Amino acid sequence: MLRPQLFLRCTRRNFYRSAVALKNTQTLEILGDRHPTDEITNVTPAILAKVPVRLHTQTGHPISTLRSIIESYYPGFSHISSFSPLVTPFKNFDELSFPKDHPGRSVTDSYYINKNLMLRTHTSAHEVEVFSKGEDKWLLTADVYRRDEIDSSHYPVFHQMEGARLFSADASGMKEVEEDNERLLRHLESSNIIIEDVPHISSSNPVQPTHDPVYSELVAKNLKLSLNGLLLRLFGGSGSEEPLRVRWIEAYFPFTSPSFEVEIFFRGKWLEILGCGVILQSTLDTANVQGRIGWAFGLGLERIAMILYSIPDIRLFWSTDERFLSQFKAGEISTFKSYSKYPSCFKDISYWHPEGSTLHDNDFCDLVRDVVGDIVEDVKLFDSFVHPKTNRSSSTYRINYRSMDRSLSNKEVNELQGLVEARLIEKFRVEIR
Repeated sequence: MLRPQLFLRCTRRNFYRSAVALKNTQTLEILGDRHPTDEITNVTPAILAKVPVRLHTQTGHPISTLRSIIESYYPGFSHISSFSPLVTPFKNFDELSFPKDHPGRSVTDSYYINKNLMLRTHTSAHEVEVFSKGEDKWLLTADVYRRDEIDSSHYPVFHQMEGARLFSADASGMKEVEEDNERLLRHLESSNIIIEDVPHISSSNPVQPTHDPVYSELVAKNLKLSLNGLLLRLFGGSGSEEPLRVRWIEAYFPFTSPSFEVEIFFRGKWLEILGCGVILQSTLDTANVQGRIGWAFGLGLERIAMILYSIPDIRLFWSTDERFLSQFKAGEISTFKSYSKYPSCFKDISYWHPEGSTLHDNDFCDLVRDVVGDIVEDVKLFDSFVHPKTNRSSSTYRINYRSMDRSLSNKEVNELQGLVEARLIEKFRVEIR
């Protein structure tokens, strides 16, 4: 572990190096290859440093263990985890029928290497590619990247698992679905679970025009029964005599219809767990898959692992501290025991926005992450106003500095705050108030 003075020297050195490098570089090296940058490049060194880590492949890590448990629930499914996180915007959005004006395409929401290359924002970015290879039952686990706020439950890199299954869109395929539904239903009827369901298809959650409504309803039912069983596997062994309560909600996703979200009632509150639905026929058409119908789901592994392991802060998944890592064993769910709770140190930073532009919240959070890393626990917009005479816009953010590994001195935090201010001025031309 670095001594505080050494840490600060390294932070200053890395800050100035990364600032100069980003300003002067015309290419970025990612996973051994160099890629050109352009006017929309917004990925930061802090994010690029996470790309090779792949927590879901590290034996014994909670993310890897959770992945293995889910994979064991789906025997006969292919298990995929080798795709590069670099994808084209076309693959990430257009292949999945995202509208042209979808906010996820924005540089404020997604990380771009350049206008033709980005870090995937979801595992669905590989659906067409996997289907086109002839896979009809598969689970895909990967790291995904989204520009986001800073708090205990949000992190710009997290891990998703995508699951999909296809059936023949004919009488024989539907017989297979019906038999599987009967098997799954028998298991659930003998289990300690209460399910609050919604119609499999409805006017507000419609069947696709190219699908037989009977087939679509059978497939949607298979999806629900399958996921009810998965949730029972994950959350039904909590030791409580109370039944597991599962709630289904109609939803909208660009790449499925009908679509659903699923919640569980766990430790006193409803928690959103995953999204799913019947795969859009246009997605299968793009993959040159004909005469098939199927379902897909996507879930965030960190969200579930935080619940199952009682991990209070998402930053901990990235910790290399043995006090964290030594608590977990491959294949076992155990309750995390906090080894420390060091005090917070709050600092405010106020600035005038450059004339004619406003700094997005995600820009500010990315800058803070890049300068001080995971020492920041959360960042909140504390105040904003427009001066009545000059019409200038001002924002004030409150930064909560708290290390997971040691106490921070006020002097150390003041120096870190100074680095944040310097980067704000250098990168966004703000005026500190």
